[in-house]
Order: sequence, then C-alpha cells, then structure tokens
Amino acid sequence: MASSLADAPPTSATGSVLVSSQPVPEGSHEVHGVDFDQFQGRDITVAELVDNLTHTGFQGSAVADAARIINEMRAFRHPETGAKTTIFLGYTSNLISSGLRDTLRYLVKHNHVSAIVTTAGGVEEDLIKCLAPTYLGSFVTPGAGLRAKGLNRIGNLLVPNNNYCAFEDWVVPILDRMLEEQEAAKRKARETGDEEYELHWTPSRITERLGREINHEDSVLYWAARNQIPVFCPALTDGSLGDMLYFHTFKSSPQRLRVDIVDDVRRINTMAVRAARAGMIILGGGVVKHHIANACLMRNGAEHAVYVNTAQEFDGSDAGARPDEAVSWGKIKTDGQAVKVYAEATVVFPLIVAASFARAVKN
Repeated sequence: MASSLADAPPTSATGSVLVSSQPVPEGSHEVHGVDFDQFQGRDITVAELVDNLTHTGFQGSAVADAARIINEMRAFRHPETGAKTTIFLGYTSNLISSGLRDTLRYLVKHNHVSAIVTTAGGVEEDLIKCLAPTYLGSFVTPGAGLRAKGLNRIGNLLVPNNNYCAFEDWVVPILDRMLEEQEAAKRKARETGDEEYELHWTPSRITERLGREINHEDSVLYWAARNQIPVFCPALTDGSLGDMLYFHTFKSSPQRLRVDIVDDVRRINTMAVRAARAGMIILGGGVVKHHIANACLMRNGAEHAVYVNTAQEFDGSDAGARPDEAVSWGKIKTDGQAVKVYAEATVVFPLIVAASFARAVKN
C-alpha cells in the first residue's frame, strides 16, 4: 500500500494541472495556417496567402482582418443614394521616404481613397523624390561619418543634402508666385470691398498647388491634385518646408505668406460629418492618426478602422492606443469593425493592399 501511494502524483498537482475544460464558445474557429499543399504546381497569389492567414493567430490573423475590413469599406453602398465609404488614409513621412510610396501612389492614382492626412515630411519627401533619388543604406552606418559626407539617414535610407538644395531651388519660386497671388487678391478685395476675393492659403491648398507644379507621375501629390483628393497636413511647418517658409518671411518682408489651418480643419471635419460611412486606414501614429480620428469624432465615430504600427499602449501614447481606446472617445463606433496590426507597414501594407484594393474583381 505504501509503495503504490509513493508512485502516485500528488492530488494537489493533478487537480491544478488537469483541470476539466469548459466548452469553447460557439462559433470558435480551429487554428490552422497556410496549407501550401493546396497550391502545388502553381504560384500562390498574395490574396490567397492573406486569406489563409485568417485563422493563423497572432498578427497573421490581424493582417487578414485588415484586408477583410478594407474590403467591407469598399463594398458599402448607401441603399438610397449609392454613396460609397469616405476613406481617410493617414501615413507618416518615413513611409514616403521608403518604397511604400509606390503603394500609396497606387491608391491615390486609382481613386481608392477620399482624403489623405500626412506630415510635412510626407509632403516634401514625395516632391524631393521627383527631383533626386533616395538610396538604400544601413541602420548601423555611424551618423558622424554620414554628416561629414552630407548624407542624412532615415533608418536604413540615405538622402543626400543636395536633394534638399534641389527642393529649395524648386519650391522658393513657387512660394514667390503664391505670395504674389495672395497680395493681388488682397488688393482686389480692398478695391471692390468684397472679402470673397481674398485668397486664403491652407495646407491642403498648398499641397494641391505643389502637386500640380511638380507635374510628375511618380508623385502621390500629383495624382491627389489630378483626382481632387485633398491632402491635409496640419503640421506643414514641421520639416524642410517649414525651413523654407521661415526663410521666405525674411526674403519677402514686409509681406508674408499667410496659411490658414482653421479652414482645413473645417474642411476635413465636414467631409467626415457628411460621409454616408467613414473608414480610417492609418499607417503610423501621432498627428496623422489623431487628426483623422478626431474628424470622425464629429460624426460619432467611423464604421471601419485599420491601424498599422509597432507602438504599444502601455505609455498612453496616441500611436500605441488600440482601436478600443478610440471607441471610448467616440472616434470609432461602438459596433464598428476595427483592427490594429502590430507590424512595420512596409512589410504588411503591400500584402493588405494586394488582398483588398488590388484584388481582381470577380464577375
């Protein structure tokens, strides 16, 4: 008897480890990934790959959810008016510096989005790339050596100082003409007594003007201007453009280019309020994420939201905030479809686009 008791595991251990399971919730899916045997003898498409990530778990499932939500955005039609979802696309400047610019340009060129919110770098880097190239470098190249060579590092990308010199040579004459037009409009308003003649530059009017002036099909701004997609940039002065505007105030003194940000916040908020349905696709965080979400607050939340960034929520940052935090503010509807993909955008966003916007339409 003593020997058999010594050979048995303690009941406290078995009671702790071998706890009986309750039934899993109804509708739960079994975990499985991509079965490449199904695609023997042919190449698997990106859309098929993303579809097969649905029940993989972790960020694989999040990528598949993002594609599904975007497809729902695109499929919506208002039953009475036929209006589509108003899709707000937000991205940070580093993504324009990278090759993801080509993916963003595709979306704008083919009218897949309704409005853009970006940073100053998201504007100027797009234009600069039309004037001179950005190069692939290394994350570990010492900054001091690059500084001595006049090379600026963005992650593992290199931008020569000469690119910014070329940008200055290109943009300053445009600022001169914009100032002339502003002052001419002011004189006409004064002569006629009609304030409607006054010209109010806004960030979105400036980005449209620059897109038309660059006249280059590689440019996101070019296609935005051509397709009448507004590009909002609430922090327009936070970059090389801000430097140019700063120096321009001395060159043009006592006259000065005036930029009205209030007109733009009214414009983007009105777009959200009038939307039959609103969708947010936000790559990165900070001002681009909050500006879109706050516009959707004006309509008591967006119906769809896809976030893609690597930030965590523990520090209370805007970038790190999960969609549910936006629900608490009324920026995403309580019954809205939303997902955050915790991944670097240059890796996953082309996959998401391939499985949604770039997918062949079935008859």
